Amino acid sequence: MMFSVFQVSRVGGRRRNEDRMGYSYTQAAAIFLVADGLGGHPEGDVAAQICLQVITALFHKQATPKLANVAEFLQSAMAAVHAQLLGYASMHGLDQTPSSTLVIAVLQDDHCHTAHCGDSRRYLVRHGEVASRTIDHSVAEWKSAQPGAASGPQANKHVLYSCLGAPKQPVIEVDTPIALEVGDRLLLCSDGLWGNVDEDDIVRSLTTQDVTEAAQGLAELALQRGGEYCDNVTLIAVAWEKADNLPLA
Repeated sequence: MMFSVFQVSRVGGRRRNEDRMGYSYTQAAAIFLVADGLGGHPEGDVAAQICLQVITALFHKQATPKLANVAEFLQSAMAAVHAQLLGYASMHGLDQTPSSTLVIAVLQDDHCHTAHCGDSRRYLVRHGEVASRTIDHSVAEWKSAQPGAASGPQANKHVLYSCLGAPKQPVIEVDTPIALEVGDRLLLCSDGLWGNVDEDDIVRSLTTQDVTEAAQGLAELALQRGGEYCDNVTLIAVAWEKADNLPLA
């Protein structure tokens, strides 16, 4: 498999960056993740860092060179993060557990496997449109899915009903794998990006630019539109360039 990737994270108007991002790969599998530590909770940056460390360590342990069962890996790895966060709070005597959203994409066997908890998103752009994206675990998206729901801007779009480190068992959503096509573009991002940038801008950037230009341009656009109090902006852009079952040129 062949892909191009570029990642960027900007602090925006916040005092510190509580987002984390990363990727890793073997000969036969690649993993990408974005975590967004929750503001208003203690040590959001620590929570996001725990997400990154736990998931990456488990991937390196189990991808030899590919994961035996991607869906099971995603479910168990995110559950391990949740347990680690609860343990951290107990060990340090915290009244509240550090919490984070998390989105993960695994590319293996020419498919994109995705899992998420919270409102960090994965987009798949194909043929100039959003072919797929994760559905936030937020009050706004839950309400919009109800029969007769009105469309339009919603003030509570960032209010979550699930995250890792929450007091109750988190919702860990593992999506149906998507067969990748050469030319597909993936975007993993925190809400600092999608909350300030329209989907049309995301599609246009990923379709007309390489991933480096697209990622940098989208981050700058989010900061510009978010203004003085812009949230942390974090994203990973990936271009799928060659499938495993295609002969080398």
